[in-house]
Amino acid sequence: MSRARLNIFIEPAHAKRLDQLAVHKGVSKSAIVAAALSSFLSPDGGDQREAAMAKRLDRLSRQFDRLERDQNILIETVALYVRYFLTVSIPVPEGHQDAARAQGRARFAQFIEQLARHLQRGRSLVREVHEEIEPAGSSASPDPEPELGSADGAQA
Repeated sequence: MSRARLNIFIEPAHAKRLDQLAVHKGVSKSAIVAAALSSFLSPDGGDQREAAMAKRLDRLSRQFDRLERDQNILIETVALYVRYFLTVSIPVPEGHQDAARAQGRARFAQFIEQLARHLQRGRSLVREVHEEIEPAGSSASPDPEPELGSADGAQA
């Protein structure tokens, strides 16, 4: 099979990436350019690229949805805790405020240590709570907010 020789000019950054890819894949730069050109010029190449792009966008959308769900859980958790704490906390008498501050600092240090241990385990508390609410294989809705909302109503 005969091939036509072309002399082309490309950006230095593209040339560097082409060199790296050729070394990494163990093929010639001409083979990479020929495959890219063939893909670009093929009638169904655009459809394949669109399908691949759609698949990536779907994956990103699912990741974003999980992040949004986790953020909503976090916001609701903090809001419920703050409301509960402010409701049940009694004012500290003036004479005991220094001791209360010292105890607060000690408790906060303990909290930070516990948080660090939890993060080092690599397990998400939000995920654990979500799995408790909706065990794997459950046919319930994947959105845990209704359960949180009902707990909110019970505490009010």
